[in-house]
Amino acid sequence: MAFKTILVHLDSSRRCAERVGLAALWARVHGGRLVGLVPTGLLDGSIPAEALRRGAPDFISASADFLRGRAERISREFREQLGDSVPHEVRVVDAPAVDALVRHGRTSDLVVLGQHDADDPECESTQEDLPLRVLMEAGVPLLIVPFAGHFAQIPQAAVLAWDGSREAAAAIRSAVPTLQLMRSVTVLSFGRPDEVAGDALLMPPLLQFLRSHGIRANGRREVSDIDTGDALLSRLTDLGADLLVMGGYGHSRFRALLLGGATRRILGSMTVPVFMAH
Repeated sequence: MAFKTILVHLDSSRRCAERVGLAALWARVHGGRLVGLVPTGLLDGSIPAEALRRGAPDFISASADFLRGRAERISREFREQLGDSVPHEVRVVDAPAVDALVRHGRTSDLVVLGQHDADDPECESTQEDLPLRVLMEAGVPLLIVPFAGHFAQIPQAAVLAWDGSREAAAAIRSAVPTLQLMRSVTVLSFGRPDEVAGDALLMPPLLQFLRSHGIRANGRREVSDIDTGDALLSRLTDLGADLLVMGGYGHSRFRALLLGGATRRILGSMTVPVFMAH
C-alpha cells in the first residue's frame, strides 16, 4: 500500500519545520497528501506560563486565547512552508496530542512524529512516550524524525532490523513502498555469542519476499554481546544507512523487559529517521 495520506504532528517545537520538510518529501515521492495535525493543548489540563499576562482577570480565558493563537500561528507556518509543493490540509483539534494523533492516524497511511527533545522547552507539553503510545494504539506505521540532523532527501540506504517477530514483519511489509526506491537495503539480525544459529529467522525467505517486490537486499547475521539497540545504532553508522526499519514493542511489562529495551534505546538515541510498525 502506498503512502497516500501522510499525517504529520505539528507543534511549536524547534524541529517542527524539519519534520514537515521530510514528511512533504515522502508525500511528493509517493503521490500523497500531507495532513498537518495541530493539537491545541486546550484539553491537556495545563496552562502555559506564557499564557498568563500579569494581572489577567480571567486566566482560563487568557490561556484559551493563547493556545488558539498558537495553533493559528503553527497552521500558518505549515502552509507557508509547503506553499504549492504538495497537496495539504491543516486540522486543528482540541484533544490531547496522543488522542488526536491516534484518532486521525487511524485514517492515515503513515504518521510522522518527532523524537522527544528534553532540551527544547516546547517539547514539555508532548510526552516522551508519545511515539510508543501512538504506535500501539493507532495501528499504522510511524516515521520518527530525530531531534538533530538535517534530512533533505528521501532515504536511500535502509537497514531492516529483523528478529523473525510479527512486529518486525509488519514494519518491513509496511515499508515496501519506500524500500522499492532505495539504492541499498540491508536486513540485519543479531545473535548472542552462545546462541546456535538456526532457521527460526527465515532470512532466505525474507530476502525472497523482498525480491518479489523488486527490492534487492543483502542479509547479515551478526554476533554481538552488547545491547541490541546499541548494536543497531553502531551498525547504522558503519553501513551508511539513512533509515532504520524496525518493529516496535510495548505490550506487557514482561514482554517489554525481553524486547522493548531496543525500541526505547533507539527512540532515545536515534541518529537517522526510524520507520516503525507494530
